[in-house]
Amino acid sequence: MNDYESAKKIEENINSVFVGKEEVVENLLICLFAGGHVLLEDVPGVGKTTLANALAKSTECTMGRIQFTPDTLPGDVLGISMYNMKTGEFEYKEGVVMHQILLADEINRTSPKTQASLLEAMAEQQITVDGSVYMLPDPFMVIATQNPVEFLGTYPLPEAQMDRFMMRLSVGYPDREQEIRMAKQHLQGITPDKIKSVCTAADIIRIREAVGRVRVSDQVFVYAQDIVDLTRREERFQLGASPRALIALVRASQGKAFLQGRDYVKPDDVKGVAKQVLLHRLTLTSQARIHKESAEKILYSLILKGKIPVA
Repeated sequence: MNDYESAKKIEENINSVFVGKEEVVENLLICLFAGGHVLLEDVPGVGKTTLANALAKSTECTMGRIQFTPDTLPGDVLGISMYNMKTGEFEYKEGVVMHQILLADEINRTSPKTQASLLEAMAEQQITVDGSVYMLPDPFMVIATQNPVEFLGTYPLPEAQMDRFMMRLSVGYPDREQEIRMAKQHLQGITPDKIKSVCTAADIIRIREAVGRVRVSDQVFVYAQDIVDLTRREERFQLGASPRALIALVRASQGKAFLQGRDYVKPDDVKGVAKQVLLHRLTLTSQARIHKESAEKILYSLILKGKIPVA
């Protein structure tokens, strides 16, 4: 199989157990192939963990899972240095972060100090423990889940950490037929732990290289930057999109084009991922919140204002 066929095989495999959420699965794979991280925000019980498990099983990637609670410590995530009495030296004991896919479950239920332990890992694919630097496995991807911020016992993620997620996705409730089908599959034992792998971690690395070769014209770069710049000039946004957001937008557009079977990015690719890439990076002003403005509606209007390049 070529790289495109391998990618579509993964998509089909996940959709076989994660019913009726093809767009969510596609965006998750876009992030994986573009080298990004994903934040899944939704109410409990809609399948966020199931989706992460299905991805790990499909790709033969090692998966680590940590359930965040208020008393979770950075050492639980990163690992610690322990004194070895036999050798008289400190030895690094790996934390859960030393996996190719890290499921950070309910990340906004833990303290800001523990949340911040993932910043270096997500940005640089390395961690620092007691002054020593350790490289993370390749490929590496964080899939974090969080409950809506209005839920009790949550600590909102700071802007710096939100900016490190390529996309924020919402799974949502399935429709009637999908939910019945999902329940039947579960009773029949068709669950993520039963599905077979369809590729390896080495295949993911090769797909990422192929996505990186998807051509982005200067006109498309200008179009993407125009959308990002509009968020910075929008008076109702206290915080607009960062330069990291532009890079994420272009990378995600490459992933979108790749999954569509093309070796070049179209403006429609940029438009197709702009909401998922940008919305969680934007902060409304207090005045806009008082007037119950919608960040999603404002962003949508800005995307429409972007100057689409003429071929």
